[in-house]
Amino acid sequence: MLGVCTPDMHFVNVLPGWEGSVADGRVLRDAISRRHGLKVPHGCYYQVDVGYTNCEGFLVPFRGQRYHLNEWGQG
Repeated sequence: MLGVCTPDMHFVNVLPGWEGSVADGRVLRDAISRRHGLKVPHGCYYQVDVGYTNCEGFLVPFRGQRYHLNEWGQG
């Protein structure tokens, strides 16, 4: 299952139906390729985990880098 949400935790896309062990990138490609699938607004990015690769509209954090919420302040 793939779930995509906004920073204020509202779901914008959910793709159920993948069973078993499957690569994250394969599920994402399927979500993007569907007729009414996941669309990334121009100039925007979704932050994804390290199971994905950097590509247009998707940013992966640096491997081995620890990020803490208190470093980002309010907003």
